[in-house]
Amino acid sequence: MPAARHAPRAVDVARRLHDLRGALPRRTMTRVLDKREPVEPATLRATMGAFATGVAIVTTACDGEPHGMTVNSLTSVSLAPPQVLVCLTNGSRTADAVRRRGAFALHLLGQRQRALSDRFAGRGAAHFAGLDVTLDEDGMPLLAGGVGRLRCAVAQLHDGGDHAIVVGAVLACEPREGTPLVFHRGRYHEIHGEGHEAPWLW
Repeated sequence: MPAARHAPRAVDVARRLHDLRGALPRRTMTRVLDKREPVEPATLRATMGAFATGVAIVTTACDGEPHGMTVNSLTSVSLAPPQVLVCLTNGSRTADAVRRRGAFALHLLGQRQRALSDRFAGRGAAHFAGLDVTLDEDGMPLLAGGVGRLRCAVAQLHDGGDHAIVVGAVLACEPREGTPLVFHRGRYHEIHGEGHEAPWLW
């Protein structure tokens, strides 16, 4: 029996998809999208809530004032050059400060830092009051603890609806031992056990 020829089929499918995209004018695509029922924010939140994430705090300083906020929309983008992506709420003081300063720090939280996460998730609060905060050589506020820290310069800014998509060029990073704080379906969780090795490497 001849061997199955999967590779050519995959190439043909890819070529067909490319041709199909090219055959559809932009106006046609817009009309197709316009006919769809809008996705409710609560439905999207519930769906994406199934995707477990870590928790981080973004800090920066602008005009001598520190700013920070809790985020979980965070991912690595590239190893070479080293880049990460974080989404910041439009209209927040931290998002505005990051835009103006052009730099920020990312603090990856450990499982014992739930209170810190809650503190920086609140709006209008004195986030840094009473905390163990140090300033780096550039005056960037750095928090103690956590399972990792990155210092970044803003490389790109993109409009992301009600969020600003910030791509940061990683200037320095510090991996640390520890168990991360996990966020899933609107609740904090803890990791138990050592897990299993994944059959792929990022």
